[in-house]
Amino acid sequence: MPHPDFELELRLLLEAIYARYQHDFRQYSQSSLRRRLTQAMTAFKCRSLSQLQDRVLHEPEVFPQLLQYLTVQVSEMFRDPGYFRALREQVVPILHTYPSVKVWVAGCSSGEELWSLAIVMEEEGLAGRVLFYATDINPEALRAAEAGIYPAERIAGFSRNYIAAGGKRSLSDYYHAAYGAASFSRSLKQQVVFANHSLATDSVFSEVHLVSCRNVLIYFNHALQNRAVTLFRDALVRRGFLGLGSKESLRYGPCSADFDDFVATQKIYQKR
Repeated sequence: MPHPDFELELRLLLEAIYARYQHDFRQYSQSSLRRRLTQAMTAFKCRSLSQLQDRVLHEPEVFPQLLQYLTVQVSEMFRDPGYFRALREQVVPILHTYPSVKVWVAGCSSGEELWSLAIVMEEEGLAGRVLFYATDINPEALRAAEAGIYPAERIAGFSRNYIAAGGKRSLSDYYHAAYGAASFSRSLKQQVVFANHSLATDSVFSEVHLVSCRNVLIYFNHALQNRAVTLFRDALVRRGFLGLGSKESLRYGPCSADFDDFVATQKIYQKR
């Protein structure tokens, strides 16, 4: 059972993190933060969030470690295969009408979604015309995404998803296996810009044709969800596409009138 001062200490910790490190978690889902910070207290052997705050402020090496708890790093390649099949069959043909295409993978985590999209674009003949922006607030996640190396035991699941998503080759064509891991091809990485970007505090940085931000908004409160979707709207070209996670929606938000359902079953929207 949480300490009676847990809520107060939580607010103070988030304010301290924002003031010291400019990472703003104040509008993240409180229930998710409680769960993750309770796990962090155990890991850091702290009896209270106040103790954890003291360590965050006075031990520089602690915050990067804490960031692994505050940001959710759960993903897999071609997660929700129907989403990638819909992109392949219904969105990519429209992207082909542009001379060049920019794709923003927001909250890219350790890169599984990014490399899935890169493979789709490769197989559909867009590889040389697509520039990807892969962003996250977690430097460790960005480094992992850029490396594109995943444990070998995850590859069978990735391959099943790839086939279900309409893959045209073998997933093994895109990686080199060695030492119990799979390293994805450098050719996929040539057109990717990795950048630290916060949906809570940063602004739009480019005009893009597709934003894919899946299973990120569920960790935000309503105000931050609305801020993020507004960023996506402002970043997208007219008739550009937004892909969200299976449990996320634009319905009832302030930007709902700015988008049409494009593939409603897969949470793919098109900007009006």
